[in-house]
Amino acid sequence: MHRTPVRATWRSDKVSQGYVADYKPFVFVDGEGVRCSLYVSGCLFACTGCFNEDAWSFRCGEAFTAALEDRILADLAHEAVQGLSLLGGEPFLNTGTCLSVVRRMRAELPGKDVWCWTGYTLEELVAEGGDKRELLDQVDVLIDGPFDASQRDLTLAFRGSRNQRVLDVRASLAAGRAVRWAGLQES
Repeated sequence: MHRTPVRATWRSDKVSQGYVADYKPFVFVDGEGVRCSLYVSGCLFACTGCFNEDAWSFRCGEAFTAALEDRILADLAHEAVQGLSLLGGEPFLNTGTCLSVVRRMRAELPGKDVWCWTGYTLEELVAEGGDKRELLDQVDVLIDGPFDASQRDLTLAFRGSRNQRVLDVRASLAAGRAVRWAGLQES
């Protein structure tokens, strides 16, 4: 008998509280180039060794507001900023917040890109569809898979364990399989 993985039943509309753990403008560590990083609150993966355990709570930080969204868009408009990074917590369990910012960014600042870190795999997000797929369709670079402390590797770019992948979302969706992001300079 095939059993649905527990995380396939996790739904943003049931768990998200609309909170953000942190917002950091003009950072250099959460993807390529200068970025604005939105850390959403809430994660059910609870990976051992997670770098941001405080953000597991769906009530960590402050409620996401229109004023914060306006600030993020103003910061993203700066010519030095390459794009938006979505981290957590778990962005795909906070799709309402993430989609609000990303849709507005795409409409007002079409030249910017979106990077996203998730405990889900690309394949899980595609299979689930719905709001998760809607957010996935807005992402350019996806770092997927849960952090695995047994595969921890601090030499990897943009991720903490060898099981995690840095993927070109558009190329992956077009090919029907995971396609590594071309900007990754690792062997």
